Amino acid sequence: MDTIASLFSFITTPVSWVIVQFHSVYGALFGPDTGWAWGLSIVSLVILIRICLIPLFVKQIKSTRAMQTLQPEMKKIQERYKNDKQRQSEEMMKLYKETGTNPLSSCLPILAQSPFFFALYHVLNSIATGDTIGVINQSLLQSAQKAHIVGAPLAAKFTDSASKVEALGASLTDVRVVTAIMIVLMSASQFFTQRQLMTKNVDTTVKTPFMQQQKMLMYVFPVMFAVFGINFPVGVLVYWLTTNVWTMGQQMYVIHNNPTPGSKAQASYLERLNKHVTQHSKVGRRRDRVIVKAIVAKGRDRNEFERKFINGLSKAGLVAQADGTVIKGDTSAAVETEDGTPTTATPKRQQPKRQSKSQRQSGTAKAAGEAEPKTSLSKSDEPEDAKPAAAAQKGGGKSGGGTRSKAQSGQRKGPQRPKSPSKK
Repeated sequence: MDTIASLFSFITTPVSWVIVQFHSVYGALFGPDTGWAWGLSIVSLVILIRICLIPLFVKQIKSTRAMQTLQPEMKKIQERYKNDKQRQSEEMMKLYKETGTNPLSSCLPILAQSPFFFALYHVLNSIATGDTIGVINQSLLQSAQKAHIVGAPLAAKFTDSASKVEALGASLTDVRVVTAIMIVLMSASQFFTQRQLMTKNVDTTVKTPFMQQQKMLMYVFPVMFAVFGINFPVGVLVYWLTTNVWTMGQQMYVIHNNPTPGSKAQASYLERLNKHVTQHSKVGRRRDRVIVKAIVAKGRDRNEFERKFINGLSKAGLVAQADGTVIKGDTSAAVETEDGTPTTATPKRQQPKRQSKSQRQSGTAKAAGEAEPKTSLSKSDEPEDAKPAAAAQKGGGKSGGGTRSKAQSGQRKGPQRPKSPSKK
């Protein structure tokens, strides 16, 4: 570890200078030799570094989401060229170039933070060995060696011997209890950060090897922190615990306000946004308008949660616009089905079923019978001799022009013979 830390010795002077500047401020409040002054100086160094790394963090989020989007295409390339590793690598690089994605962008915050981490380790290790470093002179060195955090010196380690710990003015039990608690908190914060990323902010509609790798890292990273943590000085544990808590809070903010499309976090976010928009009939915040604009631009490529959001606006009489705003529209505005096909909220008019020839004839005869005026005599009261005459009169009622008269349903065309009286 000393060899690795020495590689970053070029940055130890700036890091030590920043710590001394913060120490001069907190030393005036809590005393120059207290653990509060030196501990808060390290915490302030972490916050300053993480604020400077926010642009890289935003780039990391975009890169991670782009990689999640490319996972299906990457899986197809791996299956297509599984026997040709060189061609597989070439196709992967071609895919990255076409989409403008860089796999290393997701590691940028960690890579950018590493020099500061090793420089701080080098500074604290020099304090433990009694060597001046950077802008930390002999008086500041003695002050830092006297500083204790809950009974543990800043430069003490879990693996230090009892004699070394006593030389720093502390007991071995206090050092190991404090460092063990800090290592557990550091590992737990790392596990919770990775777990909320996997359970809330991952697209559940796509199952890829990338998700399995992230799930494996969720258990590997805490173990790595626990193993390496026993060799870290208390001051480095303060640094790493602070940066883990910062990462956890930063990620919770991103998941809450800008979730990954298709994730459970997006479903919760769109549900809250739908409730707010339908209540106020407008999209208030700028970042909400950006997300609504992206949803409208997707069209039929929207996922289940986005279609549900658009349908909720339609039912409330609101229509999302291309610029991310909403306007009042018709209550029968178009809504989308699960496959993205737009339909109207009002039911469609159904076409009548096609009837057979016999059904059409019976229907025509029935309509004609209803249109005729009824006589005073009912069908049962009509005499038998009058039925043929009436039928003949109907058959010959229309004349002229050589037009053939239409027969009623169930009767033959032309004049019909009268029924012969039944013989008793």
